[in-house]
Amino acid sequence: MAILLSCQDLSKSFGSRPLFEGLSFGLEEGERTGLIGPNGAGKSTLLKILAGAETQDSGAVTPRRGLRLGYLAQQDSFTDAAEGWTVRGEIVKALDGLGLEDYEIDRRASAGLAAAGFADPAQGVNVLSGGWRKRLAILAATVREPDLLLLDEPTNHLDIEGVLWLENFITDYKFPFLVVTHDRRFLERVTNRVIELNKRYPEGYFNSVGNYSKFLENRESFFDAQASREESVRNIVRTEIAWLRRGARARTTKQKAHIDRAGEWIKELSELEYHNAQNRTASLDFTAGDRQANRLIHAVNISKSLGGRKLFGPLDLTLGPGEKLGLLGGNGSGKTTLLRMLAGQLAPDSGTLKRADGLRVAVFDQHRAKLNLDHTLKQALCGHGEHVFYKGAAIHVKGWATRFLFRAEQLEMPLRLLSGGEQARVLIAGFMLEPADVLLLDEPTNDLDLQSLEVLEESMCEFPGALVLVTHDRYLLERVSRRLLALDGRGNAGFFADLSQWENRMEEARLEAASAPAPEAAAAQGPSAKETREFKAAIRKLESEMQTAENQAARARLALEDPAIATNSEELAARHKKLDAALAKVEALFLRWSELHGD
Repeated sequence: MAILLSCQDLSKSFGSRPLFEGLSFGLEEGERTGLIGPNGAGKSTLLKILAGAETQDSGAVTPRRGLRLGYLAQQDSFTDAAEGWTVRGEIVKALDGLGLEDYEIDRRASAGLAAAGFADPAQGVNVLSGGWRKRLAILAATVREPDLLLLDEPTNHLDIEGVLWLENFITDYKFPFLVVTHDRRFLERVTNRVIELNKRYPEGYFNSVGNYSKFLENRESFFDAQASREESVRNIVRTEIAWLRRGARARTTKQKAHIDRAGEWIKELSELEYHNAQNRTASLDFTAGDRQANRLIHAVNISKSLGGRKLFGPLDLTLGPGEKLGLLGGNGSGKTTLLRMLAGQLAPDSGTLKRADGLRVAVFDQHRAKLNLDHTLKQALCGHGEHVFYKGAAIHVKGWATRFLFRAEQLEMPLRLLSGGEQARVLIAGFMLEPADVLLLDEPTNDLDLQSLEVLEESMCEFPGALVLVTHDRYLLERVSRRLLALDGRGNAGFFADLSQWENRMEEARLEAASAPAPEAAAAQGPSAKETREFKAAIRKLESEMQTAENQAARARLALEDPAIATNSEELAARHKKLDAALAKVEALFLRWSELHGD
């Protein structure tokens, strides 16, 4: 495959702290690459450097000649302050400068807005929610049909339905991309290569071909190989040190070379010990109570309304030891309200909710209001002492901090200087010390990087009590939850065995809603629901085919313009023929699209 963009020996620091050093890798055609790594590793900075929005300290970025690059930043830059600025206007503006005819701009904008789910192209940008602004930003970046797209946390602000839309949307468009995300399910579904940016690797990153599951397998194999290499080198170093202690002197060239080689072995062992130490994270579990009752919480026919709007009910729910329940639903559907009821902070409007006597409930609040940002990390972890008591054993604060991926030199640092992910880890550290029969976790993954997520995930899976989890992280939901409860915000609630079952039901509901005729249309005996559904499915399929055909035509045109074949008449003729065929296919599909729309 042809290289689209390559970087050689890239380095970047902020002040005296290096983000990354000596990075060298390339991005090729057909690759859909996920870029992961701990908070502070420099992922967003690297994307900005590749996009030309920031400069590196050293090294070079080399794009293929004529490469059309797209970049989606974490924060959009929409000019919604202008009165009357619409979502369609934003997409038309994104297409400016491509040399397109008006009809093609109109077609691309209409098709894109429909694919992104915008029912009203005249809607003002300033009234969009965070999730819909993110959809618009993604569409603005993709509608230009870049040769390579750089995406920085595209799932931010999207609820689960929005992320499902993005997966389908980005899969339909066949362009290569590099995406920074903490959403492991997203990585699993849309990527065919994963790069982890992390100083624990000798080259500063780890490259794995395949999706996220394959990355986990390859990374584990790499760690095993590194551990074996460390043990082998350690044995060699023991032999070399024994030889040196016998009084070896560099009296001959052979002896001097032996001493130099011993030094190289010792240096390699030191580097292996450093990198391998970064790969070892202690497993943790929550401090569980010793309760064995079958019913910790038992709810019968409970319901709740808010502001005259029914959130859910009647609902039956029983939680016992070992229960792992995932809560699904959009914003305002009642997830946090239900958690508060289970915690005993809120009573149901009707029905009964019984809790076992002396029940101990621990709640992890997504708003994280418990931290005093003026406290040092040491104070936050263990107060004014030197030890914490975990499962009856005293652990020194340095060891406890290490378990949560903190360095010893951070202990005297005020919490306000820590990142959002590090502050979240402080809360998790305190949360794990609370004896509990029931854990209620409301968006515990906010701001966590993948390393922290893995620690939290393992702890949740091993907790023997009952656990209720609210999160947008579908990978975590699948790994931890044994069943799911979905709230639709309109009073309905349903249990599902797994996420796939819920996703299938959501797709069925979407198709039913899309095919339902308006009252006036039904009165006029318009097309049947089945006919409407089939028509819309045909339009979506055709628009996807048009997009693919246009991408193929663009690649054929670039291939024809390659200066390397300028004097090769036979190859020129073949590429001309290929371009003509691609353009003919685009034209045929556009005519079909026009016929279906009655143009």
